[in-house]
Amino acid sequence: MGTALAGCLGGGNGNGNGGGGVPDTVTLGALGPADSPMGESILNSAELAVSEINDDGGIAGADVELSTKDTKDQPGTTREVYQELTTGEEVDATLGIFGSESLLSIMGNIAQQQTVHLTAGAATPEAPALVEEDYETNKYWFRVGPINSVFLGESQVQFAADRFEQMGWEKVAFIAEDYKWTEPITDEISDRLEEEAGVEVTEVRRVSEGTEDFTPIYDDLESDEVDGAYTALAHIGTTALVQWAKQSREFGFGGIHVPTQLPSFYEATDGAAISTFSQTTATANSEVTEKTVPYADAYQEEYDSLPVYTGYSAYDAVYMIKEAIEATESVNGDDLVTELEEMSYTGTGGNIEFFGPDGEFPHDVRYGADYSQGVYFQWQADENGEGHQRVLWPDDLQEVDYQAPPWA
Repeated sequence: MGTALAGCLGGGNGNGNGGGGVPDTVTLGALGPADSPMGESILNSAELAVSEINDDGGIAGADVELSTKDTKDQPGTTREVYQELTTGEEVDATLGIFGSESLLSIMGNIAQQQTVHLTAGAATPEAPALVEEDYETNKYWFRVGPINSVFLGESQVQFAADRFEQMGWEKVAFIAEDYKWTEPITDEISDRLEEEAGVEVTEVRRVSEGTEDFTPIYDDLESDEVDGAYTALAHIGTTALVQWAKQSREFGFGGIHVPTQLPSFYEATDGAAISTFSQTTATANSEVTEKTVPYADAYQEEYDSLPVYTGYSAYDAVYMIKEAIEATESVNGDDLVTELEEMSYTGTGGNIEFFGPDGEFPHDVRYGADYSQGVYFQWQADENGEGHQRVLWPDDLQEVDYQAPPWA
């Protein structure tokens, strides 16, 4: 009956401002760098969600099809494949993308196509700034996760204030990669860590793309006798961490470290990740909501691996699109925008709500204990020497206390 009704309501997709209605087949597009664990989690999680939805009757009785595209984490490629999805395949909504540079490269295209896009992966606050600057043009963009870079900085200050004293981190250096996503984090981090967390910050260093030798940097940190290197690293994070461990540096290491978030990272680095810690959306065993562990279990059963943070957001994005289409009985872009602005959705990573048009970050995911907040975990080894991601923060999800590196 639902499919028949959908046909009577009329077709059309999210492109343009045509009439509403749900077509016989709803088509979604997922974008991500396929050869990266972050992109793989986006594409796999979208496929998992679509499979579950089809098994449960589809969206408003309509079958759901998913088209996945490899962005290669390159802005030019991202633009090309986004156009394939929207202009060529006329999908009803898109989701995903990992790099902030790639997201910003298609913001104009999203506006032109008037097709709702739910970001899963890029943290730049420049996207909601565009919505604020010209709402009617850019209103089709939303971010399910992660929290934006400004909130990631807030999170790092909050974690430091709550945990650094018991960790013994009284003097730190802040190390960030020189990419767009870290700019809002480093802008005020030194003053805020000193004022709100009571720690001495010896320096805030932005490390350039392509840095292969961290030895001089670590020599400086040891000369300053820091207790820890507090990080904001993604693209160059593996090199930085492996050298820290192999050189048995006399300071701790962690903060936001995207490679460390990979459930396979400990084994892949032969245990170099021991005692490092990172912020992430959720871990496979952390019961952030009642949906977190079941999703991770289903992902593992389907793909014989565990998701990273982008996967949680992509999975939630598909279900939020489903809820919006069913609530409005439409795939029209404007209709979906209105519904998403009012939506409160319990996802795998927390309660997801978006800032409104007049909010601090229009159409961005809200941050805080009542919304998406994330967790901090540390790699700790069990009695068999196997590494596990154990939650350090927040209090209600904490599994373990921080452990210093075994050689320190």
